[in-house]
Amino acid sequence: MAFAGFMQNVVSFFQPNNELLMDAGARFVVHSVKFREKDTDHLREKIARKLNEGRTITPDNIFSSITDFCGVRVLHLKLRDFPIIHNAIQNHLKDQHWALFEDPKAYTWDPEYKAFFEKAGIKTELKESFYTSVHYVVKPNPEASVTCEIQVRSLFEEVWGEIEHDLNYPKPSENLACREQLKVLAKIVGAGSRLIEAIYTSLEADGVSVRAPQTAVVPQPPPKEAPATKSRKRRRGFPSEREPPKAAARPQRSP
Repeated sequence: MAFAGFMQNVVSFFQPNNELLMDAGARFVVHSVKFREKDTDHLREKIARKLNEGRTITPDNIFSSITDFCGVRVLHLKLRDFPIIHNAIQNHLKDQHWALFEDPKAYTWDPEYKAFFEKAGIKTELKESFYTSVHYVVKPNPEASVTCEIQVRSLFEEVWGEIEHDLNYPKPSENLACREQLKVLAKIVGAGSRLIEAIYTSLEADGVSVRAPQTAVVPQPPPKEAPATKSRKRRRGFPSEREPPKAAARPQRSP
């Protein structure tokens, strides 16, 4: 219950009534929010992976070893939206509404994105997997053992991540063509994010107003115990290892 309660607290921060998440034109910059609690099966799998890596997991250190019992994913449309979201999180931390479990960290394959994140003061790691996202692990206060992982990424990066996780996680695909095509897709995604930025910049230069999006909040339904299966197919998720939320209807945008 403690994890679920704190997760709802984090989700509530990313709602349209939060002025910290608005740009200079009063546009709310969060496109949509997903959230989930880690179910029992995925927790067992993660513990097993850490044990296989030589880590020791005990009742005394499990909450410091596994920090994504609950997770929130925040999606944005434009590259310029990210600094606003990052600064809003930093201000919330500064006001002591949350505390950091560890410093924020960005993951990307793109050197230009690396420079972009480092300019915001975020430690950045280049990923051979072509994964791109920024992770924050927060907790209610410095003494709390409850944590929530926040992932912030663009819509294009979310699309790539969903496909990559379906085809290439947790075990990398043995199909060379598939692996290479995922790399090409990652570069297309990067180009798409830059193109979106250029489109909006050109419209704004011409004085064209752009309406603010209606934010969608997509929860994961309560986890159900899955029957044993021999299928190797796994659905995508999040955060760290990114187990997907189960199918959830997304609210329709207003015309």
